[in-house]
Amino acid sequence: MTDTTAHALPRPSPAQRWLALILVSVAMFGNYYVYDAFGPVVDLLREQEGFSYDQISMIFSAYSVAAVLVLLVGGYVIDRWGTKRAITLFAVICLAAAALMASTARFETMLAGRFLLGLGAEPLIVAATAVLAKWFKGKELSFAFGINLSIARLGSASADWSTSFASPLYANWQDPLWLATGVAAVGVTAAMLYWTTESRLEGRVNLGQADATDRLELKGMYAFSASYWYIVGLCVVFYATVFPFRAFAIDYFQQAHGLDRETAGMLSSLLPVAAIVVTPLFGLWVDRVGRRSLFMAVGSLAMLPLFVLVTYAPPGPDIGIWIPFAGSAQVPLTLLLVMLMLGGVFSLIPAVMWPSVAYIVRENRLGAAYSMMTLCQQIGVALVPLAVGRFNTAFAAGPGNPAGYAPGMWFYTALAGLGLAFSWLLWRAESGPGAHGLEYSSGRKPE
Repeated sequence: MTDTTAHALPRPSPAQRWLALILVSVAMFGNYYVYDAFGPVVDLLREQEGFSYDQISMIFSAYSVAAVLVLLVGGYVIDRWGTKRAITLFAVICLAAAALMASTARFETMLAGRFLLGLGAEPLIVAATAVLAKWFKGKELSFAFGINLSIARLGSASADWSTSFASPLYANWQDPLWLATGVAAVGVTAAMLYWTTESRLEGRVNLGQADATDRLELKGMYAFSASYWYIVGLCVVFYATVFPFRAFAIDYFQQAHGLDRETAGMLSSLLPVAAIVVTPLFGLWVDRVGRRSLFMAVGSLAMLPLFVLVTYAPPGPDIGIWIPFAGSAQVPLTLLLVMLMLGGVFSLIPAVMWPSVAYIVRENRLGAAYSMMTLCQQIGVALVPLAVGRFNTAFAAGPGNPAGYAPGMWFYTALAGLGLAFSWLLWRAESGPGAHGLEYSSGRKPE
């Protein structure tokens, strides 16, 4: 399709845009569920199969190591091959990875399964992000990103809730992972339906495919602006803090705070639950008022004290919570407030951060830009679990020594401080003459 022909076609209708959003988001739901399904079985693997914290950390990190390797070319593959094919291929890889991890408790096999998940899941997220930028740019982009993240995080929350709604499966470590494999199959189905939908609309609507795709030349491909790299820096430390914390959260709440599995799972789920509700609202708000870099700085500041609070603050009275389909539980007030606040931060920063890249980077380089951003993120996410696992082992963290978890929490706090520094640098850059207009509601400076 030529540039002239593309611009002569109408943009997708609202119904077409939202159908694409739903299908891509369901594919990501399956992806997120599989990623987080491992956390609730950590203690079972330790008790039933003799896994150590160091081994668990290596399994978590294998995902990110694979993501780093594949994302170097993932953006190029997506830009050249097309999002509809890419998103289906990567969803199938996630399904295969889920089945491999559920098949045996052999450490090497689980390591390979998690590695395979990294090869599929992160490029799938990049492809989905590029889809939204293509269908929604100039049309409630931040709101669409918020909806997408909400549905995806419902997958994370559902993995935590499975400790309640699928509690009979937790008699062993394996059955919950087979459940995750079934959820991954639903994600593959959604990805195939998206492929069909985009194929039917080709030549009938303008999806912004006007420019040629860049060649894979690292010097030119990733020579982005300073604002882009500040966003990347924030992305790295933000996810390298939140994701590893979530990975160990259920085990941490059981061992350090004495909660049972169902209560720990519900408490951990509050982080994605808060994000599910609030992320679209933040996205809609930011579309209207702008101030993107300022909001990222505010979110980074709010995260700074949370890991110290969860470690040292008095637990306070137990508060009853109820979540549909998951049940009810009594949780300490301090832990409840910290998880809700972290959920708010987990809503605000991603709802602003990811769509901001679409205003800074040319459309035909979005796949490359999002791949580089996710690649850098995964380097951090690969290293932090190893460090936290080493802290837990070195300081003999466990139910008999809850204080042994404190060094890991201070490490998270230091990362949060680094994120605040990156967000401040971004705010300063976007307040100067070389700004890209992130502070304005339209995403560009007024004429």
